[in-house]
Amino acid sequence: MLRITNTQARKLFLYLQGLSDAPNKRLTRRNLYDLIVRMGFVQVDSIRTVERAHHLTLMSRNTRYRPEMLQALLEEEGHLFENWTHDAAIIPTQWYPYWQPRFAQVRQSIAQSRHWMGRLGTDAQQVLDRVRQRIRNHGPVMARELTETRAPGVGVWWGWGPSKTALEYLWRTGELAICGRVNFQKVYDLSERVIPETYHGQIPSEAEYIDWACQTAFDRLGCATPSELAAFWGNFDLADANAWCERQAGKTIREVLVESADGSAPRQSYARHDIDILLRELPVPTPRVRFLSPFDPVIRDRKRALRLFNFDYRFEAFVPAPQRQYGYYVLPILERDRFIGRIDLKCDRKTKTLVVNGLWFEPGVRQSKTRHEQIAKELERYRVFVDANSIIHH
Repeated sequence: MLRITNTQARKLFLYLQGLSDAPNKRLTRRNLYDLIVRMGFVQVDSIRTVERAHHLTLMSRNTRYRPEMLQALLEEEGHLFENWTHDAAIIPTQWYPYWQPRFAQVRQSIAQSRHWMGRLGTDAQQVLDRVRQRIRNHGPVMARELTETRAPGVGVWWGWGPSKTALEYLWRTGELAICGRVNFQKVYDLSERVIPETYHGQIPSEAEYIDWACQTAFDRLGCATPSELAAFWGNFDLADANAWCERQAGKTIREVLVESADGSAPRQSYARHDIDILLRELPVPTPRVRFLSPFDPVIRDRKRALRLFNFDYRFEAFVPAPQRQYGYYVLPILERDRFIGRIDLKCDRKTKTLVVNGLWFEPGVRQSKTRHEQIAKELERYRVFVDANSIIHH
């Protein structure tokens, strides 16, 4: 059985996720689209302490990235769409048909959810029909445009009233799609008017979906356990992933042993059938330091990040301040193929200042002059990206 060293596994994952490429090479909208396909998806998050997570994720891979490039692919060209993987995400529209089984699952799940049905109220069908008709007759809408008085006894969750709940329900089940955002607030329209016609009407079976999901996950992870496969798209059971791996072993995938970063016993996993070629041709990771988004796909699976990189990361924005180990908005620091530390940043837009609230190096990482210089250069790149005039260290 092939044994993959920890160094090989790290370099492979970073390469497949676009973090071994030159971070300042020419970037067109087509290049950006290809990058997102290569990654699989880009998680969306509303927090703008530095800049929104999806922009930071893409900028960390290419510093020529600008938010308007992503907006054009999403809102003008229709090459990308927004929906859910493990969380809200931007996804290549070419895969839209594979969301049809997910829409059906979500519809069934919500119908059995007390929280969701409580928010829709006792006249749920009437609310859904009213919202559908409003959009069909009058076009795209934001939640704030659907004013209403919440009926007595209607549940409240995150402040959502029935109309907002209806919009989210219809979006998550595929009837609506996001056609744009205004100050990050979703603008909803009928999916038939947002998603190109060629992607409608194709409904894969559950087996076809599992096959697509597992194969595309392998293409982006390189090697993985069944649980890591199931976690990548976040929408099918471990039992399905196990069964798929057993069926495909010796065909499109093969069994391997993958070494862990902490020196513990190698973990039995599976790898792409072309793993030998991939490992031989892996590029040398760039020496340039990069700050990654807290929602970067490389660290999203916390257990995998710990196993491959010995990097234990937790996003602490929702942790009470006295209980935080590091800070509110902490970004992992990547150097070559390992994480060397983390940095707590904030963009003060009133004073146009990028603020460094804290910097921590991982155990065993030497604080050399060269490292500090590389970190300073990355801070300068971030300053330019968020349009700040200066950098302040607290």
